[in-house]
Amino acid sequence: MPHNPYLRASDADRDRVAAALREHHAQGRVTAEEFHERLERAYQAKTYGELDVVLADLPEEDLYQLPVPASQRSLPAPRTRGQLLRRRVLLVAGWSTWAFVSSVNLVIWLLVSIVAEESIFPWWILVAGGSGAAMLAAQLITDRRRR
Repeated sequence: MPHNPYLRASDADRDRVAAALREHHAQGRVTAEEFHERLERAYQAKTYGELDVVLADLPEEDLYQLPVPASQRSLPAPRTRGQLLRRRVLLVAGWSTWAFVSSVNLVIWLLVSIVAEESIFPWWILVAGGSGAAMLAAQLITDRRRR
C-alpha cells in the first residue's frame, strides 16, 4: 500500500519516529532543544504527513537497528515438527558420539592400568568432562536462541 500522508498514525508509528529522533540526537544531528520540540510534535501528530514533517530534513536511518518497543515484539514462529525432529536427531547423534569416544577412552585407560599393574591418573575424565561440558554449553546456547 503506498504511503498516504493523510492516513492516521498509530502509537507505534509515533514511537518509531521518536526512536529515530533519539538516534539523530545521539549522533549530533539535532540539538537538545530541537530534539524536545520535534519529540513533542511527533507525539502530537495525528497523520503520517505530520510525522514526515518531523523527520523531513534528517537522513533516513536504518530503523531495523533501533530497538523495537515491547508492545510490538512478536513471538517467534512455532517450530515445525520436521525442525523439532531434525534437532532431536542432531542432539542424539552428538551425545552418542560423545558417549562412544568417552567409553573407548575409558577402556584404553583400564587396559593400560591393568597392564602397568599400577594406578594411572584417570586422564579419560578430562577428555570426557571437557568435551561433555562443550557439548552441554552448545546445547544450552542453541536452546536459548530457539526460544
